[in-house]
Amino acid sequence: MSKNAARVYFTSLEAKPGTSVLQKLERLMKRAGIETIDFEKKMVAIKIHFGEPGNLAYLRPNYAKVVADVVKSLGGMPFLTDCNTLYVGRRKNALDHIEAAYENGFSPFSTGCHVIIGDGLKGTDDVEVPVEGGEYVQTAKIGRAIMDADIFISLNHFKGHECTGFGGAIKNIGMGCGSRRGKMEQHNSGKPTVKQSLCRSCGMCAKNCAHGAISFDEQRKASIDHNKCVGCGRCIGACNFDAIYNANYAANAQLNKKMAEYAKAVVDGRPHFHISLVVDVSPYCDCHAESDIPLIPDVGIFASFDPVALDQACADACQAQPVIAGSLLDQRMKAPGFVDKGDMFTNTTPESEWESCLEHAEKIGLGVREYEVEVVK
Repeated sequence: MSKNAARVYFTSLEAKPGTSVLQKLERLMKRAGIETIDFEKKMVAIKIHFGEPGNLAYLRPNYAKVVADVVKSLGGMPFLTDCNTLYVGRRKNALDHIEAAYENGFSPFSTGCHVIIGDGLKGTDDVEVPVEGGEYVQTAKIGRAIMDADIFISLNHFKGHECTGFGGAIKNIGMGCGSRRGKMEQHNSGKPTVKQSLCRSCGMCAKNCAHGAISFDEQRKASIDHNKCVGCGRCIGACNFDAIYNANYAANAQLNKKMAEYAKAVVDGRPHFHISLVVDVSPYCDCHAESDIPLIPDVGIFASFDPVALDQACADACQAQPVIAGSLLDQRMKAPGFVDKGDMFTNTTPESEWESCLEHAEKIGLGVREYEVEVVK
């Protein structure tokens, strides 16, 4: 193992009689060194995605309970948290967000800790946090409750994403902990465009636009007003006909780099620990009110103190898996004119890419991409 490599711990989902995956998660956390953190009387933010109601790929609350129970056993005071969304849906304000979390099973009774929405009632309760080494962001706008916590833990569902290639630790931290204006700052480097010859006038793009930026002409062809658009990319994922695309090819790279800088702002200066479950690897984010067939079989659970190495390890593990028949990735690979990009996430969503995120994260000192995996039975 190189002296510069980070340690990443892994356990499979194999659970023989007499044990369980939840017990293996606890063993993984302890082997990875979570007990070296001083939790005594400390408030601990456990950042998780509660899932948009209708989505069935989000992490089960059972996993959150294991993490909360370990923190409590070490003297900490945990709470589950996420920030409000920029787009329309059931998580754009704290009241709807908490109801959505409860509906999906994340209650104090099921997880053993409270749910606190990090940026307040309307997504405006944030703190401006300096980004050391930031090239795109000088001060990240982070949910106040998340920054008030003494210790930060990310519990991540590793899956595909229509803009960033995949969503893992860095996305859960950087984008997820940004307040509504923080999310807007990260997204505003690129604005999508409609290729009207492919538009089927279904209206799904407009239904998913929180800012009224999409309208239809006399032929019922969509167009996007870039003066209103914030560049969140929800319309890209909502379109089933590939009619909406990002005309600014640098935009996703800029989004990824800003996301890395936001993640650095969240974790700098306090203890942090990260867990990623590579299960139900759906093509799109859990922000969608639906979930598609997973792209690959379930892989397992990873943990590390380094979020960059963790994302790299998860991405590499995914690349080694077979493609599930009937998945979006399988359909893309069988489509006429398919060009293999050599990467399952880009093959799934050609407009996306993820390398720039990890490259920039390493450059600004969030972590390292080189890693060594230790298997925990």
